[in-house]
Amino acid sequence: MKTLCYTWLKKNNVMLINAGSLIGTTAVTGIFGFVYWWIAARQYPPQVVGLASAAISAMTLLGAVCILGLGTLLIGELPRHPGKEASLMSAALITAGGVGAGGGIIFILIAPLVSTAFLPFGANIGVILLFGAGVSLTAIINVLDAALIGLLKGTLQFWRNALFAAAKLVILVLASLWLVKGGEIVYSTWVAGIALSLIPLVGLVIFKMKKVGRSLLPDWALLRTLRSTALEHHALNLVLQFPMTALPVLVTILLSATINAWFYMAWMISGLVFIASYALTTVLFAINAGQTIELMHKIRITLGLALITCLLGNALLLFAAPQILALFGRTYAQEAAWCLRILGLGAFPLIITDHYMAVSRIHCKVTQAALPVATIGCVLELVLTALGAHLGGLVGLSLGWDIALCIQAAVALPTVFKAAFPPGWSYKLFLRKRQYTI
Repeated sequence: MKTLCYTWLKKNNVMLINAGSLIGTTAVTGIFGFVYWWIAARQYPPQVVGLASAAISAMTLLGAVCILGLGTLLIGELPRHPGKEASLMSAALITAGGVGAGGGIIFILIAPLVSTAFLPFGANIGVILLFGAGVSLTAIINVLDAALIGLLKGTLQFWRNALFAAAKLVILVLASLWLVKGGEIVYSTWVAGIALSLIPLVGLVIFKMKKVGRSLLPDWALLRTLRSTALEHHALNLVLQFPMTALPVLVTILLSATINAWFYMAWMISGLVFIASYALTTVLFAINAGQTIELMHKIRITLGLALITCLLGNALLLFAAPQILALFGRTYAQEAAWCLRILGLGAFPLIITDHYMAVSRIHCKVTQAALPVATIGCVLELVLTALGAHLGGLVGLSLGWDIALCIQAAVALPTVFKAAFPPGWSYKLFLRKRQYTI
């Protein structure tokens, strides 16, 4: 038994280490983020916290929009271009950062015209430039973290995220003690944390590239040849990420900034339950297990690990949701406990959907299969969450989101089942494939 476990770990160590780094990243950033929002909730009124969380959600959403699919592109393409990793990465990072800065400034100028809740965003030129820098840096780290996973260097992205989580927390504490307590102060600490987290990693990359004699100059020609593939991934990423990053903004518009403060804490905590499936399927795509037997082997591992993590996370939320939220304040526990429990249940259908998207990417069926399903799912999530918010507030919104996820999972299930149990598969046949371990 001991030998079997050792062999299993040895054969799957690359996948487990890199998926573990993503899960570890979420755990560390989640713990630090928990403390971060606890301090913000204690030091600032709910309206300020709600506005700051909406600003951070908007930066996250715009950062995802402005990377143009380059992060996912690098996951799949860096292993195929040995010796050109640095030049391809630098071209992608410069592109994402420039588009992010422009997109952030345009958004901050238009947002107050859409909703009066965003009027503080356009208060002065300093706030506008700060938001633009935040979107630019968010786009850069999205591409960079994805590239590190593509190179199977997950530990580096773990340490960058850990530094980001710690830095923004320290800056928030200092800001709450010494600076004026405005909404822009909270999300400016987020931007400063991102910038600080990049400094040591940039220095390490420059040192290593010079040591091996590889150029850091961007390879624009190579990036142009991959633009159609990048746009396919970008379209899929947008429709997948849009509902999840837009929900706090939607709550602010439909309900209020104060209610969004309650929702955002529940949303942040529930994200810790979702991460296992996302991390495992991201690494599944990076490994690019294209052979049927190999994919069957890997996908069974990722499905099993995701399900176990999901069960444990939801069991914890079922019994401890009020106690967890009470750390932010009694009002948070009273208003968002059931919202948190219901949001956590969404992790189950997300296991199927995440695996469906990974399988579609591996088989190069983004446009034919994944994109139509994701687009319909995006519309369903927005419509049903808005309808739920109108009918039942936070609880109704959470139920609407879960129902939309279940519909998507029902559509995706046959493809995932076929990948895990391909036609003609049998247990005895699998045992004869000695190069794979059960």
